[in-house]
Amino acid sequence: MRFKLILASVKADITDPIVDAAKEAGATGATIIPARGTGIREAKTFFGLSLEAQTDIVLLLVEEHLVSKILDAIKKAGEFHKPGTGIAFVLPVENVVGLESQMEKFKEDVRNSYF
Repeated sequence: MRFKLILASVKADITDPIVDAAKEAGATGATIIPARGTGIREAKTFFGLSLEAQTDIVLLLVEEHLVSKILDAIKKAGEFHKPGTGIAFVLPVENVVGLESQMEKFKEDVRNSYF
């Protein structure tokens, strides 16, 4: 099996809808990392203190055949067509260990998708 890593940088208030949409589309889980970010627009300041919205990095390790479906679900749930809501991208994964407990689910999903 081949895996891909979907990374989504999103505002903290939409993390749960993003993860829920990804799971409905076939993801078996997610890792969420709190983060800070900067974009094309400068952060707002208040008395010299920067007011940055909390950002989360959502990591989803998925079987490659599910990537498009999950990415589309994330895009819709996160309303990525609106400025400043988030971004998502996909990276290839060379090797994976520790997914033995989920391997049957991955195989079943692939079988259902193609047969």
